[in-house]
Amino acid sequence: MIRAAIGAAFLTALTAPSALLAQQQPATEVTQADLPDLSGFWAPSRQQHPYNADMVAKLPPNTVMMDDASYIEFPMGEYGGLDVKPEALAKAAQWRPAEAMKLTNVCRVSSVIYTMQGPFPFEIYQTPEMIVFKLEYFDQTRIIFMDGRPHPPKDAPHSNLGHSVGRWEGRDLVIETTHLLPSTITNNGLDHSENAIFVERYQLSDDGKTLEGTQWFTDPETVNNNGARYMKWNAQPGNYVYPYNCDPSFAVEYDQIEEGVATEGEAEVTGAAQTMGVTGQ
Repeated sequence: MIRAAIGAAFLTALTAPSALLAQQQPATEVTQADLPDLSGFWAPSRQQHPYNADMVAKLPPNTVMMDDASYIEFPMGEYGGLDVKPEALAKAAQWRPAEAMKLTNVCRVSSVIYTMQGPFPFEIYQTPEMIVFKLEYFDQTRIIFMDGRPHPPKDAPHSNLGHSVGRWEGRDLVIETTHLLPSTITNNGLDHSENAIFVERYQLSDDGKTLEGTQWFTDPETVNNNGARYMKWNAQPGNYVYPYNCDPSFAVEYDQIEEGVATEGEAEVTGAAQTMGVTGQ
């Protein structure tokens, strides 16, 4: 497992989350004509290594790189180097894979912290005032405000997509998202709180064929350090995202299969007990 621990404690952002964008890198004045155009269809690359060292170097201190992006998922009990707080760790330890296959959970949408590192494509539509991400995963649409507006008050509604504001740092697009509903971080029981903050940085290659990104998050209610992922996408001109159409009915089929396996297992145990002369008394 590839992990990179970066620096010492990062505390200032915990009390002033709205200032995260300004804390990472100083703004560089560029004209609209100088900015890269990220518009188009982007599909996850199957080659997610090596990381872009320059982008990783721009992450805040006390950050661990989590090597579970795109097609990789951690097993139970593995959290990618995150220093999980005891209460969150105890809750995560109670999670079982079968829970994700319940009828009430099988089509449950994750927040962008998990969604954006997944193996699904998206389309980008870029204007000076707003950037739109059209995600194939669960047919979601993200709006990134580029007009300098602040985040809404803390008690404003939260959602899986949250509230996103962006800016350009030179030719890097940096997006900060707040107001997220509690949701999974690693799809194995570890959840972030409603106060998690998510910061993405995107870079377009000189030939316009590759988009690279880091996805950093902090959540002092859940972890003592910060986590980040690296992703790479390839341009596919002329392609489009397709409807996701999650059908929860296959959870019922899964339950039937599981029940059948359990029934067969019970019969085997019963038969063995009878053979050995063991009774239920």
